[in-house]
Amino acid sequence: MKTLSVTDEEVEKILLLEEGHFLDVKSKEIKPAKLTKTIAAFANAEGGELYIGIREDKNLNKNFWEGFPRIEDINGHLQAFEMLFPLGDGFEYSFLNNVKQEGYILKVDISKSGSIKKSSDGQVYVRRGAQNLPYTDEKDVKRLERNKGITSFEIETINADIDTITNSLSVYEFMYEVIPHSEPESWLRKQQLIRNNKPVVAGIILYSDEPQSILAKRCGLKVYRYKTSDDEGTRAALDFDPISIDGNAYIQIQNALQKTVNVIQSVRVSTAAGLEYVTYPETALHEIITNAVLHRDYSISDDIHIRIFDNRVEVISPGTLPAHITTENILSERFARNGIIVRLINKFPNPPNKDVGEGLNTAFTAMREMKLKPPLILQEGNYVKVSLKHEKLATPQELILDFLKSNYSINNKIAREICYIGSENQMKRVLQLMVKKNLIELIPGTTRYNAAYRMPQSTNNNLSVLPLFGS
Repeated sequence: MKTLSVTDEEVEKILLLEEGHFLDVKSKEIKPAKLTKTIAAFANAEGGELYIGIREDKNLNKNFWEGFPRIEDINGHLQAFEMLFPLGDGFEYSFLNNVKQEGYILKVDISKSGSIKKSSDGQVYVRRGAQNLPYTDEKDVKRLERNKGITSFEIETINADIDTITNSLSVYEFMYEVIPHSEPESWLRKQQLIRNNKPVVAGIILYSDEPQSILAKRCGLKVYRYKTSDDEGTRAALDFDPISIDGNAYIQIQNALQKTVNVIQSVRVSTAAGLEYVTYPETALHEIITNAVLHRDYSISDDIHIRIFDNRVEVISPGTLPAHITTENILSERFARNGIIVRLINKFPNPPNKDVGEGLNTAFTAMREMKLKPPLILQEGNYVKVSLKHEKLATPQELILDFLKSNYSINNKIAREICYIGSENQMKRVLQLMVKKNLIELIPGTTRYNAAYRMPQSTNNNLSVLPLFGS
């Protein structure tokens, strides 16, 4: 238990907090039973912060600090947390006070839970935006169980003949290479890949020759090439029709990596030396594609999407991060949504997940060794997106100065291209700050509409304006 004295400035920030997906404020009058709805909703989603002791005035659209007179008065609220987290983990709390404010505020950090939490009314709630949404539909609860890793779609039986995995080319190649003394059917049954005389999803994903025809729209992978650096790819920017990568998971990973590498080799970007081909560490691409195929949610009817832009590669995988995994702890924590698939693909020759659990760490290391910025991992709705940006581990100022060593001048457009900054105004601020620091100067004769910059000219300020590189 911590008691923290906060400054007047921090008080002002606290009172300006807005409720959202990761944050909520409550008055001290809230009943502990009602409070459990918010606690459970945060724990069932991605976690969040909760401040208790703040009164919201809807008419004034303003918050007021109205804390608990004594710390002992908060005990009833803490019991609500202990009811949901009996072992004491899953939440951290502290008491905030300020000499000018009334009483104590209870601040609680709630972690994403690996199990489903129910409020005191026995209902399941999930945080969505600034709301605690009740999950009353059995399908919604089932989806939440899968997201939490309590159940897995990979063990669901499929209405298909077992011959699709017992008599496939894929399973015979696997048996020949890995287990030469076993018969496919007996081995698959032993691995629980056949239940009630039906193949399960994991068996189809690993050992069917054409899993995409059996699990339509649930195990496909598409590769796109967008000739743009914009935030979103459009049909107009598509270089060619999306390429579908089919086959079992083992083949799909190999072919998706090869196709992605081939497409990337055609991409060129502006640099200080002119147009150059883009390069990414193949190890990083391999690990991120492997991670997407092995850990996607196969219950979701959608493909994995590999989108190749001028300045980045995005791998978008269906499904939220499973169990207690978040974007903050993903490199240090381990949880396999599809444990059977992860375990058995490791038995294939030269398995794609050779170092189980080290995939994303390996990708981060590979990007760093190539002097590129680390992968960016985001959870967006019901998808996880991993972006590899072709951005050097250098500041925009360093990149601009490096460019001007080989080129007379630079403008906003070219600076955005070499710095991978999409906003014209953001780039303008960088350039203006460099002028202020006397790192560069505005070329005489150019205006704010056609502003161009060069290295400071110490001797001759009447140099004629030379043509811009790339203009």
